[in-house]
Amino acid sequence: MKKVVSLLLAALLVVGCAACGGNSSGQSSAASSGASDKKTFTVGFDKDFPPYGFVDDKGEFTGFDIELAKEAAKRMGLEIKLQPIDWDAKDMELKTGAIDCIWNGFTINGREDQYTWSSAYMNNSQVFVVKKDSGIKSFADLKGKIVSVQTDSSAQEALEDAKNADLKKSFKELVVCKDYNAAFMDLTSGAIDAIAMDVGVARYQIKTRNADFVVLDGSIAEEQYGIGFLKGNNEMKDKVEKVLQEMVKDGKFAEISKKWFDEDVCIIK
Repeated sequence: MKKVVSLLLAALLVVGCAACGGNSSGQSSAASSGASDKKTFTVGFDKDFPPYGFVDDKGEFTGFDIELAKEAAKRMGLEIKLQPIDWDAKDMELKTGAIDCIWNGFTINGREDQYTWSSAYMNNSQVFVVKKDSGIKSFADLKGKIVSVQTDSSAQEALEDAKNADLKKSFKELVVCKDYNAAFMDLTSGAIDAIAMDVGVARYQIKTRNADFVVLDGSIAEEQYGIGFLKGNNEMKDKVEKVLQEMVKDGKFAEISKKWFDEDVCIIK
């Protein structure tokens, strides 16, 4: 009798487990379906990176890439969600699904295999900014000087590249800061002698601060900007890519670009 009861219990357990497996599959399908039925487009960006993404005088998020992202979301029929992130935590934000992409002056070069990328949409370069009266006129004049760079930035990567090893060694010190607002305060106070940064950001900062800063001739590195998605997320990349191409064709990209740069910076063919 005990043996019969045991067999019956075992059979019930098997049926129960099969049912659990069926429910699990159903939940997985629902989750997958939910992913396809997204209502929002969450864009991760550095809120201290003008003119690409920053907080304006009204306390609202704005910038060149922010406007492009808003237009893309509208064309995809999705609600835009702008999510400021710590730049050194951007990979975690993508992996956890907290954001759908990084769209904020994001350099492709050197990161080609780390993300799924949109087409490159603009060129960029890494440069040095110094005080106009500093006496620093060239890269050679940076010898023995203190240079600042934003953490986990393209400028930092460029200076740590082997081809720039001699240049970096010539500095008295390479200081890593959290954001460029802090770097410009240090440059103003004389705590540092130069900032290595994106040329677009440099020109915008000099223009808006009305300060006597200059960009040195030459570049540390040349690069291109793109929209970075979690590796393998081709579905979302393709959707954004499609509307980005539409914006180029109908002139919306150029309109937004000229607002921020006084020219069309688009390199999408």
